[in-house]
Amino acid sequence: MRNAYVTAVVAGLLAAGLGAAQAGPAPEPKFAAEKCFGIAKAGKNDCQTAASACAGTSNKDHQADAWIYVPKGTCDKIVGASVTKK
Repeated sequence: MRNAYVTAVVAGLLAAGLGAAQAGPAPEPKFAAEKCFGIAKAGKNDCQTAASACAGTSNKDHQADAWIYVPKGTCDKIVGASVTKK
């Protein structure tokens, strides 16, 4: 069970990273996902923030209004993360 969870999280993070390479918002993943705010590294967000309109353009780690897609139900398990904009 743990391996399946880890695999799902890794797949979500990889999908988030691949989406950030394009201009505009990242495409919605093919797995059941949710937006998770406040955990993206600088430049690794999946969509707009208050200061930018494209994926991959957040200015700092853990920017409160930057989000990434994670597998549904995962965000509440991450310290400092939120399913709503902070």
